[in-house]
Amino acid sequence: MDVGPEIRVVVVTYHSGEIIGPFLDTLEKATSRPVEVVIVDNSPQLDAGTRAAGDRERVELVRPGRNLGYGSAINRGARGAPGPWLVISNADIAFSPGALDELIAAAERWPRGGAFGPGITNPDGALYPSARNLPSLGRGIGHALLGWCWPTNPWTVSYRRERGAPREMSAGWLSGSCQLLRREAFEAVRGFDESYFMFMEDVDLGQRLGTAAWESVYVPSAVVEHLGGHSTKRSSRRMVLAHHRSMFRYLSRQYPGPARAPLRLLLGVGLGLRLLLVLAFAKDSAGARATRSAGLLPSSGPTAGSTAGR
Repeated sequence: MDVGPEIRVVVVTYHSGEIIGPFLDTLEKATSRPVEVVIVDNSPQLDAGTRAAGDRERVELVRPGRNLGYGSAINRGARGAPGPWLVISNADIAFSPGALDELIAAAERWPRGGAFGPGITNPDGALYPSARNLPSLGRGIGHALLGWCWPTNPWTVSYRRERGAPREMSAGWLSGSCQLLRREAFEAVRGFDESYFMFMEDVDLGQRLGTAAWESVYVPSAVVEHLGGHSTKRSSRRMVLAHHRSMFRYLSRQYPGPARAPLRLLLGVGLGLRLLLVLAFAKDSAGARATRSAGLLPSSGPTAGSTAGR
């Protein structure tokens, strides 16, 4: 008897034919549970690798006909999912064996957990800071202005929680490059805010989950590798502009109303200056490089000192 899928994996592609096959190969070893995959291909033309991936068993290929952006594409792929779990992911992710099972095990420890993020490593051996605090005005300004040129500044370190060994804990938000979501929680907040084309949609999701009394939980014992920037390398200047637009959209929404208009103006001016500096001197808009080693990650199971939700 065929068991229906417990997990729907939604992966967004954009000219990703050479990496979507390896993504699916590692996904097969990430969980022993029944899985279905929805590929939402934002590319203007279908490449051979993505077409072949769509022909695999329990894989559905969705072609919107235009680039929806990341959050909108995830919402499209998640619609109608029957199982209790959603995995959202970039195509340039490689899952470690058992990574999704480890995330689901963590979900049992955190009954109010709505989103669960793995430990994310970079190919250079760095530990990507994928579980962060929500941006406050002070941390946000310090990180935005100094992170790209001084990655160990106190505002960036505080915002990205890069102190000490990684442990299982709640966070303000989790990287959208790979997350396990409780479908109930994702649907309760109506998914991603589609006004963000790319960048900051994961920050906004984490904030809205928290407002709705769901927790975002970092699970470093589940590990994935992020090859990094596959779809954005093709149009990096456009992505830098999109990143700054999204940062202004998110930050300005935190300070609504006529009385705070001068503050929003100052935020806009500051981000405009940062944009000019990044375009002139930096390779990308991410800003600060990772400062911790992936060697700090635990091998499996909850880390010492973890505190499950109640």
